[in-house]
Amino acid sequence: MNVGIYGLGRFGAFWAAELAKQVQVKGYNRSPQRTLPRGVLSATEDEVLACDTVILCVSISSFKRVVASIAPRLKPGTVVMDTCSVKTYPAQIMRELLPPHANIIATHPMFGPDSGKDGIAGLPLVFTPVRCEAELASKWKGLFLSMNLKVLEMDCDQHDREAAYSQGVTHFVGRVLDELHLAPTQLATVGYHRLMSIVEQTCNDPIQLFYDLQRYNPYAHDMHERLKTALDTVMAVLDAHDDTPVETR
Repeated sequence: MNVGIYGLGRFGAFWAAELAKQVQVKGYNRSPQRTLPRGVLSATEDEVLACDTVILCVSISSFKRVVASIAPRLKPGTVVMDTCSVKTYPAQIMRELLPPHANIIATHPMFGPDSGKDGIAGLPLVFTPVRCEAELASKWKGLFLSMNLKVLEMDCDQHDREAAYSQGVTHFVGRVLDELHLAPTQLATVGYHRLMSIVEQTCNDPIQLFYDLQRYNPYAHDMHERLKTALDTVMAVLDAHDDTPVETR
């Protein structure tokens, strides 16, 4: 089995290097790459699209354009896999635009260069066969399990509903905290260090990922409204206590 990674940005390069420990991996990036990830072979776009499996590591906002571009060029039986942080949208795009002879698997590796820097064993990967031969789906699931990943099979809607209140909230809070321009301090508690680590982890990712997470997850708007309500509730409690006489506080 040979694998083509389409997109060698921050996550794509990381994922390509991890997969190259298991299978032959060819990588292609639309903009020139100065260095390739360890174990990954340089390839043209056509060479990557000729692989048995093509894994798309592109931004959510560019996903539809990329899928439309590659669809007519895939050989029969190709497995096409996305790695988007939302699932309903890319699954729908792949169903609509990819030819019937393409096998489709939606995935979301729930880690990246920061969280996986010490190894990916035990980390979760969402795995959803959208339109795929059972044997091929089983083969890929087995490969991910052999990498000691925690493979989570769930439908795309469930993923987006849960991710809006886990990954979505984390990235939202990380960006909000970054706007405070928090600085190291000798008074830092364990909790403060943890907050700073959230800022570092989320803000190391491209800002486009933040935009895409908040725009393309169908449950993100509800999460935003609930966050706002929660903040308003806490501020209202503080305001209520401010009206209490000092001697009774």
